[in-house]
Amino acid sequence: MTAETAELTADDPHGYSARHLSVLEGLEAVRKRPGMYIGSTDSRGLVHCLWEIVDNSVDEALGGHCTHIEVVLHADGSIEVGDDGRGIPVDIEPKTGLPGVELVMTRLHAGGKFGGVSYTASGGLHGVGASVVNALSSRLDVEVDRDGHTHLMSFKRGLPGEFADEGPTAKFKKKSGMRLGKRVAKKITGNRVRFWPDRQIFIKDATIATELVLDRMRQTAFLVPGLSISVRDERGEEPIEESFRFDGGIGEFCSYLASDEAVSDVLRLQGRGHFTETVPVLDDQGHLTPTDVERDLEVDVALRWGTGYDTITRSFVNVIATPKHGTHVSGFDRALVKTINEQLRSTRLLKNGDDPVLKDDILEGLTAVVTVRLPEPQFEGQTKEVLGTSAATRIVSQVVTRELKAAFESPKRGQKQQLRNVLEKVVSAAKTRIAARTQRDNQRRKNALENSALPAKLVDCRTSDDRSELFIVEGDSALGTAKLARNSEFQALLPIRGKILNVQKSSVADMLKNAECSAIIQVIGAGSGRTFELDSARYGRIILMADADVDGSHIRCLLLTLIYRYMQPMLEAGRVFAAVPPLHRIQLSNPKRGQNRYIYCYTDGELRKKLVELERKGQRWKEPVQRYKGLGEMDADQLAETTMDPRHRMLRRIRIEDAEDAAKIFDLLMGSEVAPRREFITAGASELDTARIDT
Repeated sequence: MTAETAELTADDPHGYSARHLSVLEGLEAVRKRPGMYIGSTDSRGLVHCLWEIVDNSVDEALGGHCTHIEVVLHADGSIEVGDDGRGIPVDIEPKTGLPGVELVMTRLHAGGKFGGVSYTASGGLHGVGASVVNALSSRLDVEVDRDGHTHLMSFKRGLPGEFADEGPTAKFKKKSGMRLGKRVAKKITGNRVRFWPDRQIFIKDATIATELVLDRMRQTAFLVPGLSISVRDERGEEPIEESFRFDGGIGEFCSYLASDEAVSDVLRLQGRGHFTETVPVLDDQGHLTPTDVERDLEVDVALRWGTGYDTITRSFVNVIATPKHGTHVSGFDRALVKTINEQLRSTRLLKNGDDPVLKDDILEGLTAVVTVRLPEPQFEGQTKEVLGTSAATRIVSQVVTRELKAAFESPKRGQKQQLRNVLEKVVSAAKTRIAARTQRDNQRRKNALENSALPAKLVDCRTSDDRSELFIVEGDSALGTAKLARNSEFQALLPIRGKILNVQKSSVADMLKNAECSAIIQVIGAGSGRTFELDSARYGRIILMADADVDGSHIRCLLLTLIYRYMQPMLEAGRVFAAVPPLHRIQLSNPKRGQNRYIYCYTDGELRKKLVELERKGQRWKEPVQRYKGLGEMDADQLAETTMDPRHRMLRRIRIEDAEDAAKIFDLLMGSEVAPRREFITAGASELDTARIDT
């Protein structure tokens, strides 16, 4: 034991005293614990640094002082943000004796966002954004156009000074104060901030994705009507440049986000409210005194319903995205549920004894953008993902209730029927939810005593693991052969009677009333629509087994339409297949030793090729070659060998590579609009091989 250790132990037997405590000064705390300020030191944290600088420029735009923002991702890894706002103050702040630029870049909780004088609504709230980015940059350059000059200042890991050359590795001399650059016209103002992320802080692979920046800047342009934003990425072989400007605001944003067919036009719900907030205010003696402050909160909501099932809700506070929502979205949800239920009662779409519709029913197919603006909002953490201002719930709820009620009771021209369709869609979603819940209660795999809950015509299999397959078979005649051909361990059969209902042109209620559609959904056992749960599906695969003729193709198309509309996750997971039965069977007259007597061909081209090959080898076959018109023409051995036995069969996997294109094709082929389908058929008529038509 050393003398120093012995002395320490004598003074403090626990080996822990005040000498072990550390006090981090200024930006040193940011470098020591960066995750506290930017969330992480990977790509997410790096992107957050960019947003902190961009948000300062956006705040200028919110105040009406900025019309253009430029973001540049330089080839050397640096990031630059410029704007034509008022410019950071360059005069001396009297208490610290520092220029305004140096103050906001080197001191935590210093800025113009406090007190509500410079900014009535802003995204930068804590006064730490720019200083945190500065602390985590190996170099940061600031250029401010103001008062007829360009004012320059540089920093290295938060310390002010001058670099002898370009780049973060240039020789650096510590020095306080600003440098005066070139002269500019007095009317020209703005900022340019360029920073090089410090690789001592950020992991080596941390990078900023171009698409992420484009999405965020596009979003910001939607939220600040009239603001133009340009993005340039110089990191690749070919520079990428895009510009954004939208004068329609969040109404245009709502239409952009929605991907399904519209049931209603975009509704704009706008209003404002007041609340009193107690905040600590610094008095003349430097003491923090609790003071009641009157606040204004502006609400702007855009929403529209579509034919789809997905819900898209984007929320913002002073143009800052709140991906985990908060009190403003809570108020929106509360008002939406209350108002829609009142409208359903008043229009008698819900009777007195009916249960109220739930939030999920109303949100089905809804796209909404919820924005609020207020000075000094309370966020949960510097990353600003959740709004915590409690008064926002009440004010947003009041505004949405009042404006949405007015929209339903005094609709604009052309909107009355649209809003009626919205209410009917909500009721339909509620009925589907109730029906799906009833089905799910009976959709667990039944034991011998419970089998009566499933359709009597289902021929089930014994296993319930991922190997299990459900063959949907066309007709009872093919079912009889398939029963003998299947492996009862893992292959189940469900016969359907010819062509099922075209669900693309039918309502949910009509689909559920249809015996064939209802049986398919019940047998698969995972619900339908929004309530579909892929993990609850009773079978690992769905295999459509129809005849290789026109009617069989039509039946497959109808079945795929049902699956696409109400069980889409099965398609997305690659668990839907079409069986591929053979078209022809060649019976050899003189098969060689070890050669099968029967050869199956799946296309006309394959048949011609095979016959030429047999003729060249001198082998004879029985004429005429058998052409299968349907599965019922095969015996059990042939059906098993060609279509059902996993060792020999051929399956075609049905996938959705592009859901939007798939939706358009389904609507074209199966929808209620006849004219586009007629044009499609007419345009393709010349390409049809008439020899392939079954007559």
